[in-house]
Amino acid sequence: MISKNASAATNKTASSRKFSSNPLEADRGKLGTSIHHNLSMTLAVLAPIYFLIPDSYSEGFFGQAFGVALAGNVSAHSWIGLNHVATDYVPKISKALLGPSRIAIAGMSVVTFLGLSRVSISSKGGIKGCIKGLWNPPSSK
Repeated sequence: MISKNASAATNKTASSRKFSSNPLEADRGKLGTSIHHNLSMTLAVLAPIYFLIPDSYSEGFFGQAFGVALAGNVSAHSWIGLNHVATDYVPKISKALLGPSRIAIAGMSVVTFLGLSRVSISSKGGIKGCIKGLWNPPSSK
């Protein structure tokens, strides 16, 4: 039988790990939390800059590269954040659903990255132009 001290030492070692052994557990460990906070700060700084720079600068290669970087930040941030949500709420429904929910979250993050990257590369104006188009009335023919 394991003593309480040995069990506490095992739990302390597990909680102080830098990263998880399972790559789908993006919210586990200090590394995942650190990356999530850094992505939050990056998005808080870079997203307003991207949307406020003139269109002449945001179109072309610079706009496409920045859009793909923004897509990567958004999808990674949502992947880690949704894993935090799944860790908190999915076990209340069923502990067996935590693994499949992590797979669904990873898939959704990949689709988000691919979709936003495609928008930033192939559409005129990229992500910025797409969002601006939400408020522009359709042109009458």
